Amino acid sequence: MTDWSRLTHAYGSAEDIPALLERIASDPASEHWNDLWSALCHQGTVYSASFAALPWLVGVASTGNREQAVDALNLAGAIMAGADQPHGAGDVRAKHSADVATLLSLANQHRRTAADRGEYAYLLEDVLSFEGVAGWSQDLAWGLTNEEYEISCPGCAAGLFVVLGERGFFSTSGDYALSDDDVETKPLRPANPVGLTGIGRRLHDVALADGQEEVANMLTYVFGDATCPDCEAQFSVAAQIRAGWPAIRG
Repeated sequence: MTDWSRLTHAYGSAEDIPALLERIASDPASEHWNDLWSALCHQGTVYSASFAALPWLVGVASTGNREQAVDALNLAGAIMAGADQPHGAGDVRAKHSADVATLLSLANQHRRTAADRGEYAYLLEDVLSFEGVAGWSQDLAWGLTNEEYEISCPGCAAGLFVVLGERGFFSTSGDYALSDDDVETKPLRPANPVGLTGIGRRLHDVALADGQEEVANMLTYVFGDATCPDCEAQFSVAAQIRAGWPAIRG
């Protein structure tokens, strides 16, 4: 039986976690889930209590309530994405291997029947997290759902937005969200799906197989090329996303 008083979360002792789990079980309101996220995965940081909660999250993810199952998978995915952080919980992938295998299976099941792009993107990211894929298990879904990545130009170090979606597919150093006319943009150059390799090819093929053509198209730009509007440097979008990952994240 877990001794929560010996574990920690974002705000100190984890002895309050069992009560919070019981509260969510009886009233799965979003504010209770937000409290759990805040305690166990505060701005991406994880703690010893985070991994102790995995069996409970497996239980929720295994229920017939899809909304709650997806919430549990998303939190578990975010926790496992931080498995290599200092957290005092030891080798969590070995210790929780059975739970992680179950979570991976459930994430794949729900991924194939995702209702919208956002849900799909986060479930796809969860799959990568449970598999132990570094970097993309934390930085894939946000860009696909918010239709932008913030990166730095490798030539002049300018901060850039790589925009993909409803507003178009372009790079810019200006605040494009506040102005439609007076920011300079450069069109992105999508990768040819046939030429994709590695994680880019895998994600694109999985999205197509799942009937997520919009996501598959966006991924050709994520793994395509861009031009800096300030210095004209040309670069790989994915390489610059990876360049922003702290060393601990691969």
